[in-house]
Amino acid sequence: MSAPILIMGATSGIGRCALDEAVRRGLSVRAFARGADSLGATDLVEPFTGDAKKAEDIAEALKGVQAVVYALGITERLAMLWEEETLFSETTAVLLDEMAKAEVSRLVVVTGFGAGRSKSAMSWFEKTGHRAILGKPYADKDRQEALIVESPLDWTIVRPVILTKGPRTEDYRVLREPSTWRNGLIARASVAHYLIDAVEQDLDVRTDVVLAR
Repeated sequence: MSAPILIMGATSGIGRCALDEAVRRGLSVRAFARGADSLGATDLVEPFTGDAKKAEDIAEALKGVQAVVYALGITERLAMLWEEETLFSETTAVLLDEMAKAEVSRLVVVTGFGAGRSKSAMSWFEKTGHRAILGKPYADKDRQEALIVESPLDWTIVRPVILTKGPRTEDYRVLREPSTWRNGLIARASVAHYLIDAVEQDLDVRTDVVLAR
Protein backbone atom coordinates (compact mmCIF):
# COMPACT_ATOMS: atom_id res chain seq x y z
CA MET A 1 0.00 0.00 0.00
CA SER A 2 1.27 3.48 -0.84
CA ALA A 3 2.12 6.04 1.83
CA PRO A 4 -0.90 7.76 3.37
CA ILE A 5 -2.24 11.19 2.58
CA LEU A 6 -2.40 13.45 5.62
CA ILE A 7 -5.76 15.24 5.63
CA MET A 8 -5.93 18.10 8.10
CA GLY A 9 -9.45 18.90 9.24
CA ALA A 10 -10.67 15.42 8.35
CA THR A 11 -13.76 15.24 10.56
CA SER A 12 -15.96 17.90 8.97
CA GLY A 13 -16.74 19.89 5.85
CA ILE A 14 -14.43 19.56 2.87
CA GLY A 15 -11.89 17.65 4.94
CA ARG A 16 -14.37 14.89 5.71
CA CYS A 17 -15.42 14.80 2.06
CA ALA A 18 -11.74 14.47 1.08
CA LEU A 19 -11.38 11.58 3.49
CA ASP A 20 -14.40 9.85 1.94
CA GLU A 21 -13.09 10.53 -1.59
CA ALA A 22 -9.68 9.05 -0.80
CA VAL A 23 -11.25 5.95 0.74
CA ARG A 24 -13.54 5.60 -2.28
CA ARG A 25 -10.37 5.33 -4.37
CA GLY A 26 -8.71 2.83 -2.04
CA LEU A 27 -6.13 5.32 -0.77
CA SER A 28 -4.88 5.29 2.79
CA VAL A 29 -5.41 8.40 4.89
CA ARG A 30 -4.03 9.78 8.12
CA ALA A 31 -7.01 11.75 9.37
CA PHE A 32 -5.85 14.70 11.49
CA ALA A 33 -8.27 16.63 13.70
CA ARG A 34 -8.88 17.52 17.33
CA GLY A 35 -11.77 15.06 17.34
CA ALA A 36 -10.22 12.42 15.10
CA ASP A 37 -10.95 9.66 17.61
CA SER A 38 -14.61 9.94 16.58
CA LEU A 39 -13.77 8.47 13.18
CA GLY A 40 -12.70 4.98 14.13
CA ALA A 41 -9.73 3.23 12.53
CA THR A 42 -10.08 1.07 9.40
CA ASP A 43 -7.67 -0.58 6.97
CA LEU A 44 -7.50 2.72 5.07
CA VAL A 45 -8.11 5.34 7.77
CA GLU A 46 -5.73 6.13 10.61
CA PRO A 47 -7.29 8.68 12.97
CA PHE A 48 -4.73 11.12 14.37
CA THR A 49 -5.85 13.36 17.21
CA GLY A 50 -3.83 16.55 17.35
CA ASP A 51 -3.64 20.32 17.52
CA ALA A 52 -2.62 21.96 14.23
CA LYS A 53 -0.94 24.80 16.13
CA LYS A 54 1.47 22.43 17.91
CA ALA A 55 4.65 21.67 15.99
CA GLU A 56 5.16 18.38 17.84
CA ASP A 57 1.72 17.11 16.76
CA ILE A 58 2.31 18.10 13.14
CA ALA A 59 5.80 16.57 13.12
CA GLU A 60 4.40 13.25 14.32
CA ALA A 61 1.51 13.35 11.86
CA LEU A 62 3.87 13.94 8.91
CA LYS A 63 5.92 10.80 9.46
CA GLY A 64 5.78 8.63 6.36
CA VAL A 65 3.09 10.54 4.44
CA GLN A 66 3.22 11.24 0.71
CA ALA A 67 1.27 14.52 0.69
CA VAL A 68 -0.80 16.89 2.81
CA VAL A 69 -4.33 18.15 2.15
CA TYR A 70 -5.07 21.17 4.33
CA ALA A 71 -8.80 21.67 4.85
CA LEU A 72 -9.04 23.28 8.27
CA GLY A 73 -12.01 25.55 8.83
CA ILE A 74 -13.61 27.66 11.53
CA THR A 75 -17.06 27.58 13.06
CA GLU A 76 -19.12 30.46 11.76
CA ARG A 77 -20.12 32.74 14.61
CA LEU A 78 -21.26 36.30 15.15
CA ALA A 79 -17.96 37.28 16.82
CA MET A 80 -16.03 36.65 13.63
CA LEU A 81 -17.39 39.98 12.41
CA TRP A 82 -15.03 41.79 14.79
CA GLU A 83 -12.56 39.27 16.26
CA GLU A 84 -9.18 38.92 14.61
CA GLU A 85 -8.68 35.47 13.07
CA THR A 86 -5.24 33.83 13.05
CA LEU A 87 -5.96 30.09 12.76
CA PHE A 88 -5.14 29.79 9.06
CA SER A 89 -1.85 31.68 9.09
CA GLU A 90 -0.68 30.23 12.42
CA THR A 91 -1.33 26.61 11.50
CA THR A 92 0.08 27.06 8.00
CA ALA A 93 3.31 28.56 9.35
CA VAL A 94 3.75 25.53 11.62
CA LEU A 95 2.88 23.11 8.81
CA LEU A 96 5.30 24.66 6.30
CA ASP A 97 8.18 24.49 8.79
CA GLU A 98 7.47 20.89 9.73
CA MET A 99 6.97 19.75 6.14
CA ALA A 100 10.40 21.14 5.25
CA LYS A 101 11.96 19.26 8.17
CA ALA A 102 10.13 16.04 7.27
CA GLU A 103 11.00 16.41 3.56
CA VAL A 104 7.35 16.14 2.56
CA SER A 105 6.95 18.45 -0.43
CA ARG A 106 3.39 18.08 -1.76
CA LEU A 107 0.78 20.40 -0.23
CA VAL A 108 -2.78 21.03 -1.42
CA VAL A 109 -4.53 23.81 0.51
CA VAL A 110 -8.17 24.89 0.51
CA THR A 111 -8.70 28.62 1.04
CA GLY A 112 -11.66 30.28 -0.72
CA PHE A 113 -12.79 32.55 -3.51
CA GLY A 114 -11.95 36.08 -2.42
CA ALA A 115 -8.64 35.15 -0.79
CA GLY A 116 -5.30 36.25 -2.19
CA ARG A 117 -5.27 37.44 -5.76
CA SER A 118 -8.75 36.06 -6.46
CA LYS A 119 -10.13 39.11 -4.66
CA SER A 120 -9.52 41.08 -7.86
CA ALA A 121 -12.03 38.83 -9.68
CA MET A 122 -14.88 39.94 -7.42
CA SER A 123 -17.34 42.65 -8.35
CA TRP A 124 -17.66 45.74 -6.14
CA PHE A 125 -20.90 44.34 -4.75
CA GLU A 126 -19.29 40.98 -3.96
CA LYS A 127 -16.27 42.60 -2.33
CA THR A 128 -18.43 44.83 -0.15
CA GLY A 129 -20.60 42.03 1.17
CA HIS A 130 -17.70 39.63 1.53
CA ARG A 131 -15.62 42.15 3.48
CA ALA A 132 -18.51 42.99 5.79
CA ILE A 133 -19.21 39.37 6.77
CA LEU A 134 -15.96 37.47 6.17
CA GLY A 135 -13.37 40.24 6.32
CA LYS A 136 -11.49 38.96 9.39
CA PRO A 137 -11.21 35.29 8.35
CA TYR A 138 -10.29 36.20 4.79
CA ALA A 139 -7.63 38.68 5.93
CA ASP A 140 -6.04 35.67 7.62
CA LYS A 141 -6.49 33.54 4.49
CA ASP A 142 -4.60 36.29 2.64
CA ARG A 143 -1.74 35.93 5.13
CA GLN A 144 -1.95 32.15 4.79
CA GLU A 145 -1.72 32.27 1.00
CA ALA A 146 1.26 34.64 1.14
CA LEU A 147 3.14 32.17 3.36
CA ILE A 148 2.37 29.30 0.98
CA VAL A 149 3.40 31.18 -2.16
CA GLU A 150 6.73 32.13 -0.58
CA SER A 151 7.48 28.53 0.45
CA PRO A 152 9.65 26.16 -1.63
CA LEU A 153 7.09 23.35 -1.41
CA ASP A 154 5.11 21.86 -4.30
CA TRP A 155 1.92 23.64 -3.29
CA THR A 156 -1.48 24.10 -4.89
CA ILE A 157 -3.92 26.72 -3.60
CA VAL A 158 -7.55 25.71 -4.17
CA ARG A 159 -10.27 28.35 -3.91
CA PRO A 160 -13.80 26.95 -4.04
CA VAL A 161 -16.68 29.37 -4.59
CA ILE A 162 -19.82 29.25 -2.40
CA LEU A 163 -20.09 25.76 -0.91
CA THR A 164 -23.19 23.56 -0.97
CA LYS A 165 -24.20 20.18 0.43
CA GLY A 166 -25.01 18.97 -3.07
CA PRO A 167 -24.10 15.53 -4.42
CA ARG A 168 -20.60 14.61 -5.53
CA THR A 169 -20.04 15.22 -9.22
CA GLU A 170 -17.01 15.33 -11.45
CA ASP A 171 -18.77 17.86 -13.67
CA TYR A 172 -17.23 21.04 -12.28
CA ARG A 173 -14.80 23.62 -13.61
CA VAL A 174 -11.18 24.12 -12.61
CA LEU A 175 -10.60 27.77 -13.47
CA ARG A 176 -6.87 28.19 -13.99
CA GLU A 177 -6.66 31.56 -15.75
CA PRO A 178 -7.40 34.62 -13.58
CA SER A 179 -9.44 36.06 -16.46
CA THR A 180 -11.93 33.18 -16.03
CA TRP A 181 -12.29 33.39 -12.25
CA ARG A 182 -15.86 34.01 -11.09
CA ASN A 183 -18.18 33.34 -8.20
CA GLY A 184 -20.81 30.61 -8.14
CA LEU A 185 -21.69 27.41 -6.33
CA ILE A 186 -19.94 24.08 -5.85
CA ALA A 187 -20.57 21.02 -3.69
CA ARG A 188 -18.05 20.21 -0.97
CA ALA A 189 -17.84 16.65 -2.29
CA SER A 190 -16.85 17.97 -5.73
CA VAL A 191 -14.10 20.10 -4.17
CA ALA A 192 -12.88 16.95 -2.44
CA HIS A 193 -12.75 15.14 -5.79
CA TYR A 194 -10.37 17.78 -7.13
CA LEU A 195 -8.21 17.72 -3.97
CA ILE A 196 -7.54 14.01 -4.29
CA ASP A 197 -7.02 14.33 -8.05
CA ALA A 198 -4.46 17.05 -7.34
CA VAL A 199 -2.53 14.69 -5.06
CA GLU A 200 -2.77 11.63 -7.28
CA GLN A 201 -2.02 13.43 -10.56
CA ASP A 202 0.22 16.28 -9.33
CA LEU A 203 -2.17 18.85 -10.77
CA ASP A 204 -1.51 22.61 -10.79
CA VAL A 205 1.75 22.52 -8.85
CA ARG A 206 2.88 25.91 -7.55
CA THR A 207 -0.21 27.71 -8.79
CA ASP A 208 -3.69 28.70 -7.66
CA VAL A 209 -7.08 27.69 -9.06
CA VAL A 210 -10.73 28.52 -8.51
CA LEU A 211 -13.32 25.72 -8.45
CA ALA A 212 -16.89 26.35 -9.60
CA ARG A 213 -19.78 24.30 -10.95
